[in-house]
Amino acid sequence: MMLPRKLELADDAPHVLVVDDDRRLRDLLAKFLTENGFRVTTAAGAAEARAMTGHLVFDALVLDVMMPGENGFDFARWLRRISQVPILMLTARADVQDRVTGLEIGANDYLSKPFEPRELVLRLRNILRHAPPAVKDAAESTPDIVRFGSFVYRFDRGELRRGEDLIRLTEREREILNLLGGRAGGHVRREELTGAGASANERTVDVQINRLRRKIEADPANPVFLQTVRGVGYRLVLD
Repeated sequence: MMLPRKLELADDAPHVLVVDDDRRLRDLLAKFLTENGFRVTTAAGAAEARAMTGHLVFDALVLDVMMPGENGFDFARWLRRISQVPILMLTARADVQDRVTGLEIGANDYLSKPFEPRELVLRLRNILRHAPPAVKDAAESTPDIVRFGSFVYRFDRGELRRGEDLIRLTEREREILNLLGGRAGGHVRREELTGAGASANERTVDVQINRLRRKIEADPANPVFLQTVRGVGYRLVLD
């Protein structure tokens, strides 16, 4: 019996966080969005979503309003204090005041349950099309070392270690880590990572990034540390 082929997404596919306490709906949305070209992470509530937004970069959120504990409105208020990531809110209530409240908080769009999944995809694509990059450049000062997960990178030696183990790097991989690590978690544009020489181009950068991911990521297809910033470039998520 042939197993179904795993769907391969583009490296710069939009990354969406789906936040809903309904497990069945979360799973259905994750499946449908993945089939339509999105990378998807799910959270069962606001607390889980808050933890995820602390170390992952998302291009948009699909956020349920009615959740136990901290509801979607409260979470959106908190998120808007630190981020302008696009938010599409979901609700089982067709109350006009709910829609007004969501938009006043800063939600980009609002969809009432039940909804047609294709409409959700169209609305997501529309808000992504009009959204500016949400990640701002960090300070340019370079530290002595940076840590991400179990890895430590030393700028003075161009040395990457995982515990006591030295990770072998090429010269280009050191250049990439110097640029990404020096931004303290901020993004670096693709053109900044191309390096010099006639053969340098953005496609070459993507290949080099993928090779570096294979050295530092448990699952290079779903990177935790070396993340793509859609339409911009890459960022290294630091501890």
